[in-house]
Amino acid sequence: MTTTAPAVLVQDLHKHYGAKRAVDGLDLRVETGEIFAVLGPNGAGKTTTVEILEGYRKRDRGSVSVLGEDPQHAGRAWRSRIGVVLQSADDHAELTVREMVAHFARFYPSTRDLDEVIAAVGLTEKAGARTRQLSGGQRRRLDVALGIVGRPELLFLDEPTTGFDPEARRSFWDLIASLREDGTTVLLTTHYMDEAEHLADRIAVIRDGQVVALDTPAAIGARAQQHATVRWHDGTRHEERTATPTALVADLAARFGGEVPGLEVYRPTLEDVYLGLVGEATR
Repeated sequence: MTTTAPAVLVQDLHKHYGAKRAVDGLDLRVETGEIFAVLGPNGAGKTTTVEILEGYRKRDRGSVSVLGEDPQHAGRAWRSRIGVVLQSADDHAELTVREMVAHFARFYPSTRDLDEVIAAVGLTEKAGARTRQLSGGQRRRLDVALGIVGRPELLFLDEPTTGFDPEARRSFWDLIASLREDGTTVLLTTHYMDEAEHLADRIAVIRDGQVVALDTPAAIGARAQQHATVRWHDGTRHEERTATPTALVADLAARFGGEVPGLEVYRPTLEDVYLGLVGEATR
């Protein structure tokens, strides 16, 4: 049976800064063709990990393979196979949007249509505007355009929708879904839980330089097995946690002879599970 090699394989990764263990024995596997989200609080080690995968930072110890090569020693041909959208960038202020996209397209052997890329990130009306004239959100969209113009096999997205309005974020999600359909593997870091839940096939939560949970958005942190909370109000506020909320609601409906006053059924969100995993209080 033929198996596809993973796009990213990390084993026992370490990166220390003096006494600070930014990455402390981290293991990670990203399958080819999936959208993989990395979540974690500031200082958890996720940015350092991603920078090592991108070849921007050297590791102290461990094994790393990205598209079959060690990024610490990979050459120009390997770099042409990846796309990177950093948290922020500020360069070439006098070039127009279209000139910027065309400039970056020259770095790759195969590129997407420039106008298609500009339209995909919602900058068609700003194609002739200079970079310095763009708002923060528009500049973020341009960063994304520069990351995808080269048809990367693997796309790194570091907080890609910061500064996007809700409509632009939804359009961006559609773009990422279309890239996956074309076979692009996506590794995404984000602080937006709805973004991770909507896009990711799997999620890794990093804390203190280690992966503390890895699963699908629906199952991570045993989310699917956690009890639901049922609330109702009949003059007095009631709340009950239960593994069988449907049965409890049916009992309440029978008790009240129909509609249950003030009924609410609440299941743990991805944010609740995430906060529990990283050691912060849940609501």
